[in-house]
Parts: sequence; structure tokens; C-alpha cells
Amino acid sequence: MYALVDCNNFYASCERVFQPKLNGKPVVILSNNDGCVISRSNEAKALGVAMGVPLFQIKDLIREKDVHVFSSNYALYGDLSNRVMKILGQFTPNLEIYSIDEAFLNFDGMRILGYHDYGLQMKRRIQKWVGIPVCVGFAETKTLTKVANKIAKKFQDRTQGVYIIDTEEKRIKALKWTKIEDVWGIGYRTTKKAKLRKINTAFDFIQPQHEAWIKKEMGVIGLRLKYELEGKSVLDLEPIPDQKKSIATTRSFPKQIAEFDLLRERVATFASVCAEKLRKQHSCCHTIIVMLVIDRHSVQTSKYYFNMAVTLPFATNSTLTISNTAIAMLKKLHQGNEGLKFKKAGVIVTELIDENRKQLQLFDEENPKHLALMKVMDHLNNKIGYKKIKLASQNLDLTWNMKQNHLSPKYTTNFNDILEIRCQ
Repeated sequence: MYALVDCNNFYASCERVFQPKLNGKPVVILSNNDGCVISRSNEAKALGVAMGVPLFQIKDLIREKDVHVFSSNYALYGDLSNRVMKILGQFTPNLEIYSIDEAFLNFDGMRILGYHDYGLQMKRRIQKWVGIPVCVGFAETKTLTKVANKIAKKFQDRTQGVYIIDTEEKRIKALKWTKIEDVWGIGYRTTKKAKLRKINTAFDFIQPQHEAWIKKEMGVIGLRLKYELEGKSVLDLEPIPDQKKSIATTRSFPKQIAEFDLLRERVATFASVCAEKLRKQHSCCHTIIVMLVIDRHSVQTSKYYFNMAVTLPFATNSTLTISNTAIAMLKKLHQGNEGLKFKKAGVIVTELIDENRKQLQLFDEENPKHLALMKVMDHLNNKIGYKKIKLASQNLDLTWNMKQNHLSPKYTTNFNDILEIRCQ
């Protein structure tokens, strides 16, 4: 048996943990630079606040309905997520953290007398220890747990936030209730094609006459999805990787940038962050990618995204090598697009390997002094303060803070923001 535990309106719930006065009030969380809505409480949904709507479009609604607005506080959300996942690990050792607010659990080999009571235990412990409300869906496959969780969340008064698909009757009823666009793994384009074939629900999707179409349109992934909905488990829990397969540092700018020097400083900083993350997980990269993005709403052009990749002859985690390579690519990208203003840039490092398995080259190798220099940089930054030691290509005085006009305190990750309680 599998389970999916999903935190309800996670970002909004995190804000409510430390501000109980927000319970029952409409709450929305904004994306980077306070751009658009990425999380809403049920009360905000009831007011018609759509996911992804830009902030400027709902300013009147926010003022009229007294909607509480917050900037993304990822340090807080990440810490509370870790606490939730650690609690779930107490119920089974077989855990797959699917996202910041979702986790799959597997109970094979465990003797559980009642799954409904077990799910209620999870809910109560997380609510008591962290303060985050969750819903739990149980089923024989991972895909069906998604359906069960959606039912638990939709009908919380009747299910107590826990629903189990453990009979054929429940499975068929749940599939007939689930719209095709709500099936895990069915995207927007596939939904449009499916509806043209009168596949409107998950139950329609598993009918035998559609198997050939599923195989043609979705391949083996679609067939696995069909089998999972039929109650045949073909998707196992995915183990947590020892290291990331790629590392990306991308940021939107507070204002659009056209000057090369400003772009260079940003790209050098992003490259430095990628290199630091590589060293932290004891990895090296072979390929470096630089990307630039312009605002499609302010410039009428056929191309809005520019990128370039370079594969090095040797693996590296040196800030110097990665930064210099990224800046060289930036020059080529900028030369062909002078005059354009960019709203976003990023550096991605991929083709990662363990630094202890690095293959040495006979003729083309990195300067061996870089290794010792990077160790000294990391040591000093850890000792005297993060990012105190930078490259000369970075501006020591320039800081690019995101627009966060509605940021709440980092209650659990910053000692200066620790919660104060007045005792009387």
C-alpha cells in the first residue's frame, strides 16, 4: 500500500503557523520580485484569485477584500518542509520526497491494523508538532494515491482529510469522478487531444479501446499511467539521489538590463554560486550553460530566450574556471543582441561527476592551484561571513536584492527573527 501526504496550501499555511490571526482570512503568496500569485488560501480562492495572476491585476481586489499578501519566504518554507518530512519518516522508512509539500510513502512489509487511523495519526502529529494541515490518500499505486488525496482534500468534512482507495468499487467511483486534466501526468496538450476522443475522465482513459492511442501519443509513460489507474503498481518510490544531476542559478532582475558590465557582474555571481554548490556536494561539472531572457511583453521580437553551452575538456568545480567560461559565453551572446534589455539571466552546470572520480587529462588540464585556492575561499567565507571573499569580476559593494515588499520574518532560520512571545 502507498500513501501520498500533501500539505494544504503549503506556503499560505507556513505564514499562518506564526500568525494565527490569519486563520480564516484570505492569504496569497507572491513569486520572486513580487510578480504573481503562486499560492492561495481557500478563502483567497473563493474570492476568485487565480493561480499565476500578476499582482497588479488584483490590487483593487486585495484592497477591497482585505487580502493578506506575502512575498516568498523560501528559507522559512524549506525549513518547515524539512520538519514535515522528518515526521513522515517516523511512520515508514520508505519515503520519497516528491516536492516541497508532497511525499509518497510505502508500507510494504509493515503490519498496519487500520490505514485510516494511521493517516489520522500522521495528520495530528504534523499539525501538533509543526502546525501545517495535511491530507492523506492511500491506494495500491502511486497514481491512485494522487486521486485519493484529491478526494480527501475536496471532502475534508466527510473524510477527515484521509481517504483510502482499497476496493474495486472505490477505485471505479474515484476514476469516474476525476477529470482527465486532474490526472497526474496528463498535461494541457494531452488533455486537449484526449477530449477530442471523448476521454473526459480518468475512467474513460483506462478503457481498452484507447490503449493504442495512449501508446502512440504518450508512449510507455502513458501505458504505465494507465496500468497504475487500473490498480497495477508499476511505479516504485524513487530513491533520493546522493547529489544533484545539475545545478542552476537563475534570477530575474529588479529592472531590465542592457549594459554588458552589469550583465557580466550578474553572470559572474551566478557562476560563483554554482561553483560553491558543486564543492558543497563534492561534485565537478563538465558542461556550463549561460542563458538570457528578455521581457516578451515589452519587446516585440521573434526570440525571447538566448542560451549557449560549452563542454570543458576537464571536469571542474573552480569558481575561476566556471566564471571565466560563463563570461566568455556572455560576450558572444551579448554581441549578437546589443541594444536588447534583459529581465533575467542564469548559469547552469551539468554533466556532474563525483570530484573523487575526476578523470585527469594528459594535455589539457585545469591549473592545479585552483583546488587549493577554492579551499581557502570556502574556509574564509565560512569563518568570517558568507560571500565576504569574491572574484574581482564581482562588485563587492553591489547587492541585488529581490523585490520583497511583503516579506515575513525568517522565524526558524534567522536568530534575529526568532519569534517573541509576551508572557503576562
